[in-house]
Amino acid sequence: MKVLMINGSPEKNSCTGRALTEIAETLKQEGIDSEIIQIGREVIRGCTACGACKKTGQCVHKDIVNDIADKLDSIDAFIIGSPVYYASGNGTVYSFMDRLFFSAGNKLRYKPAAAIAVARRAGTTATLDTLNKYFTINEMPVVSSSYWNMVHGFTPTDVEKDLEGLQTMRNIGHNMAWLLKCIEAGQKAGVTKPASERGAWTHFIM
Repeated sequence: MKVLMINGSPEKNSCTGRALTEIAETLKQEGIDSEIIQIGREVIRGCTACGACKKTGQCVHKDIVNDIADKLDSIDAFIIGSPVYYASGNGTVYSFMDRLFFSAGNKLRYKPAAAIAVARRAGTTATLDTLNKYFTINEMPVVSSSYWNMVHGFTPTDVEKDLEGLQTMRNIGHNMAWLLKCIEAGQKAGVTKPASERGAWTHFIM
């Protein structure tokens, strides 16, 4: 089993990176592989709603979004980590998530997911709220922890002092591993994915 983790920070060795590393180390202890991909320094434009991906399966903007979409069939779970900019996630993360989920969300459906937010002081809960909505509209089980999925610190050294935050990250790792093993056991026992209804499309203005 493998968990794909996305680091939305411009800095590889950042507070967000430190938090994701804590999760990765816990997953390793649980016997689960993981990969961290940094997107924070990539130039990722927003979705232009052209709809071409619905015909081709790929976004027309050729960048790291398509590269990561190609990996989704081979992973079992997904984690997105974002620093807080102006009380919300950063722009690169949202452009990435908009396009990934619009063009390749079907590859992530029913796979467990978690979002983490990192801030010096505030904006973490707003960031988690917006990021978790990508998962809940895509029928993905959301992995929680012993506190909200956040770490505080202005530098990675500060993060080391946030003992509860790092504990929260470890518990995300444990909870993710537990859910993945439960899903695997269910599959071996013959439990299949739910048959999701489709077709109803109700507008607020009729």
